[in-house]
Amino acid sequence: MRRKLAVAAAAMAVLTLAACGGTTEPEEPATEDVAEGGDAMEGDLVVVGFSQVGAESGWRAANTKSIQDNLTKENGFDLKFSDAQQKQENQIQAIRSYIAQGVDVIAFSPVVESGWDAVLEEAKAAGIPVVLTDRAVDSQDDTLYETFIGSDFVLEGEMAGEWVSENLATEPIKVVELQGTTGSAPAIDRKEGFESATADNPNVEIIASQTGNFTRSEGKTVMEGFLQAHDDIDLVFAHNDDMGLGAIEAIEAAGLVPGEDIKIVTIDAVKDGMQALADGKINYIVECNPLLGPDLVDIINKVMAGDEVEKRIVVKDLAFDQEAAIEALPDRQY
Repeated sequence: MRRKLAVAAAAMAVLTLAACGGTTEPEEPATEDVAEGGDAMEGDLVVVGFSQVGAESGWRAANTKSIQDNLTKENGFDLKFSDAQQKQENQIQAIRSYIAQGVDVIAFSPVVESGWDAVLEEAKAAGIPVVLTDRAVDSQDDTLYETFIGSDFVLEGEMAGEWVSENLATEPIKVVELQGTTGSAPAIDRKEGFESATADNPNVEIIASQTGNFTRSEGKTVMEGFLQAHDDIDLVFAHNDDMGLGAIEAIEAAGLVPGEDIKIVTIDAVKDGMQALADGKINYIVECNPLLGPDLVDIINKVMAGDEVEKRIVVKDLAFDQEAAIEALPDRQY
């Protein structure tokens, strides 16, 4: 009864804010089932509201598919899914809608790290547990969420930097960096890890760094700008495969050979990236496993059963050179 009263109060608060806030409404996110009202419970199914960052990359597509393939009615779940289209305001709107619906669990991959405390406090007041997937939030109050499940982005950056330092930076090299979405956890952490791993090597010089928003098209555009501004680029460090693949297009259009004239190191290890690595167009890839669906199922079941879960659950990531990519590709799931 307390739970239902809290949900009702949260729903009323959302309606009140919408009626008298006096602010411009955010762009509607692309959603499935996010706007349904009433009691969210369907039989004995666990109702989960999931807000995804967007569909910016092959990695994200694989991550979404893993979640949708595992949080099924056959597995005991009723999944309410929304696509935030890379906008934090859309994600906050979706989470508030899930609170109003009275879902059992909210899970989401935050667009950026900061600015979540208010909406997470609303979920906590409504008695709805929150699970962070793939990306963490920058909050001093870790009681606002049950757990985080995902990769160690700093470690990924360190693995990339260590390989560069040991294999390419035995002589001076000039590096350009294609960063992920500004303010996002992977962009911040992968940059930190790479710089930390190469800090003691005076041969590594980052001469330009700019966001490509984790997309292939923006990676290509930014790389075109780098090539116009610099004629001495030795290495591209891309925060994900898609931006690295965009860089390949720009390098080839400039009459250069990717992987030879300009070396490329990326993070993710999706199939397109792995194929480029096998073909010699990328030189090294650090994995970031997107298949979090099975782990999310396990976590939600434990939360619903009242079992204790670790506050931070880090999945294991591998790394690949050309030979390893050729071996892994035939059985690659993403």
